[in-house]
Amino acid sequence: MKTINLVLGIHNHQPIGNFDHVLEDAYRKSYKPFLDVLARFPKIKISQHYTGYLLEWLKKNHPEIFTQLKSLVKSGQVQMMTGGFYEPILAVIPDKDKLGQIQKLNEYIKKHFRTVPTGMWLAERVWEQHIVKPIAKSGVRWVTIDDTHFKYVGLKDENLLGYYVTEEQGWMLNVFPISKTMRYTIPFQPVAKTIEYLRSIATEDGSRIAIYADDGEKFGVWPHTYKHVYEDGWLTDFLKALEDNSDWINIVHFSEVMAKVKPIGRVYLQNASYAEMLQWALPEELFRKYEEFEKKLKAADLFENYEEFVRGGYWRNFLAKYPEVNNIHKKMIRLSERAHAVKHRSAAVERALDSVWAAQCNDPYWHGVFGGVYLPNLRYPVYKSLIQAETILDKIEHKPKLTVTPEDFDMDGSNEVLVETNTLDAYFMPEVGAAMFELDYKPIPFNFLDILSRRPEGYHEKLRRASEKSAQAGEVLSIHDIVTSKEAGLEKLLNYDWYRRASFIDHFIGNSTPEEFAAAKYKELGDFVDKPYLKKISHKNGKAAIQFTRDGTLKDGINTPVRVTKTFEFKESTGTILCAYKVQNLGPSPVGVDFGVEFNFGLMAGDAHDRYYTINNAKPADPRLKSAGTTEAVTSVSLSDEWQGLQATVEVDRPLTLWRFPIETVSLSEAGFERVYQSSVVFLHSRVQLEKEFDVEFKLTLSKIR
Repeated sequence: MKTINLVLGIHNHQPIGNFDHVLEDAYRKSYKPFLDVLARFPKIKISQHYTGYLLEWLKKNHPEIFTQLKSLVKSGQVQMMTGGFYEPILAVIPDKDKLGQIQKLNEYIKKHFRTVPTGMWLAERVWEQHIVKPIAKSGVRWVTIDDTHFKYVGLKDENLLGYYVTEEQGWMLNVFPISKTMRYTIPFQPVAKTIEYLRSIATEDGSRIAIYADDGEKFGVWPHTYKHVYEDGWLTDFLKALEDNSDWINIVHFSEVMAKVKPIGRVYLQNASYAEMLQWALPEELFRKYEEFEKKLKAADLFENYEEFVRGGYWRNFLAKYPEVNNIHKKMIRLSERAHAVKHRSAAVERALDSVWAAQCNDPYWHGVFGGVYLPNLRYPVYKSLIQAETILDKIEHKPKLTVTPEDFDMDGSNEVLVETNTLDAYFMPEVGAAMFELDYKPIPFNFLDILSRRPEGYHEKLRRASEKSAQAGEVLSIHDIVTSKEAGLEKLLNYDWYRRASFIDHFIGNSTPEEFAAAKYKELGDFVDKPYLKKISHKNGKAAIQFTRDGTLKDGINTPVRVTKTFEFKESTGTILCAYKVQNLGPSPVGVDFGVEFNFGLMAGDAHDRYYTINNAKPADPRLKSAGTTEAVTSVSLSDEWQGLQATVEVDRPLTLWRFPIETVSLSEAGFERVYQSSVVFLHSRVQLEKEFDVEFKLTLSKIR
């Protein structure tokens, strides 16, 4: 009789800080019912992976599933898989953290489930060969990754019915290729499809291995799957079919099949992730070209024959595609180095390091058919963890209460200027308008500049095409043109920023309207927004001053030379930043110009009742942070967040005109296109007859709401 070995793995993950109602929904629709059904089929062996944050949440909120899982592990039906505790992309975190994260989850599993895992789930299946060594050093013997990785190095489907050995500097690891066929049939196709596939690959000697490992959320959380998997009985039917065919389907754990079947051979894999992730990592234009190319190959019936040559980009390109992702990553790297550099280990150091590890949670480091970096609620806990780690390390290191450091923070070849006090961090980009790109408040750990600029995405074209087609009277859209949106008219929000949204951005605007400025479709007369400034730093007696100067040009028809000097003052133990502006006309003739300074504040929710504007000490008619409007003679603007108990206030020493508006992005999630609030723009400006000099002083204060 022909037989086949079948190994099954399920991966369950939730990012740090995710909403409780989201985790409750996943528990109710997937995690609990899956184990309930599995427990009725004791002959079905399966490996289960839960990320550390999810395990902690389940233990606290639903101890009953913890007890149930312990029972299944004790009986041998379930084997636990390990991985990075907070589900990091292992390839892009320091090696010490790779090892530490895996060991942390190993220890948690050993403590609570009385078992030592031998295999692991690789976050987002992001593979780079160098990760083999730290994984193997952690005691892990095997890992599951997509069969796509193996096909990229020339292996065919018939070569992937087993596992391989790979190595790095003599450290060996077994790698199991996950079957794409079964990822697509389970749980979406009728049960018979999977059974037919298994029968087609069974052999007389029974040496082949069919490998399935995939997200547990596909079993109930994904759209329409709860009814299909549980109410309509798909999972029960599937497990029963496996039991009914157990005379030829040998269901074993990964560790058991390794003892029974030898590896096929040795392999070295390319940098890869799953195919969709590699497409998402491409720049916007290449994203669209890739999509077009793939469609042409499929239309010509060529795709399956040449699929291994069709691949997208490289996961690390997310760090280049989104500077905001790179900022998170580089701040994490910087703090990891500081934590590991502390010579004497202590509970405080361990807390700091664990906060850094929590900030390595992968979800806000990329973007695909999930919000990823676009979602403020995913970025917020990462920055919160990093600021908490920094505060702990400041105390451990007895760091001065005020430091000013020229440093290539983002690793682009140019120095940024990092001002760090015991109250706030203010990071500046001298090469890009001398703008402030990070503003952390330490008493309530929060980055006011945790925002994402509006940029084109490859999938935006679908939204535009759908809008154009629907506007044509009487035209019926084909299924390929139907686009799901959470609200109508989102295509009108597809405005793109030609510069990075930050604070203390210097503008000289022409005869532009507030609406044009908000849409980034106005006329910029100066060359100061994204151009280099010279810097001069002085620091003594608990005070620091940073002077940024640029000699630029005002394109007013005669190209008037203009100098902008902005001098920032900082004091230790205060949440206040002073900035004195001097705008000088270096030309022979006076010139009329509208000069202003742009601030951005990302308070996560534009429509919440507890987040609002106060202008000249009074709430406007519409105080919401998503509101837009113009106010004359403004000397004070506050943005308050009662949920966190903090606020930012901009004061100015002369009345200016305020334009306020939200920055809202349009991104794609599994539920369709959606609007996401990123920040509130405060643009304070004035029409100036610039003869020789114009001076204005701003005071930015971060504080708790009392």
